[in-house]
Amino acid sequence: QLQFVESGGGLVQPGGSLRLSCAASGFTLDHYVIGWFRQAPGKEHEGVSCISSTYGTTYYADSVKGRFTISTDNAKNTVYLQMNSLKPEDTGIYYCAADRLRGPQAACVMPRFGSWGQGTQVTVSS
Repeated sequence: QLQFVESGGGLVQPGGSLRLSCAASGFTLDHYVIGWFRQAPGKEHEGVSCISSTYGTTYYADSVKGRFTISTDNAKNTVYLQMNSLKPEDTGIYYCAADRLRGPQAACVMPRFGSWGQGTQVTVSS
């Protein structure tokens, strides 16, 4: 059974940084596309970043390009999201989830993703 445990969230001032971790169990990362999604208060889920460790491909939402970096440590079966230059609009609950590997593209098509973790809260505020 695929399972994720997210961690690393917290309260940070605008311009600050956080690194989120997503520890996977029940499967190996190289068979899936792993995605980070977020849900801001009163808004729908948004695909933030996705990665295929098999193909080394990534996807970033326009709102986070140049600020966030997704990576994997296959030995630890863990996916990371390094978030720099954080803005108040980055506030939300961040979740990770998996989609089966469909090809080289690491697409963040949310309906395809399952096995959602419990999420970790990120709050960007002064």
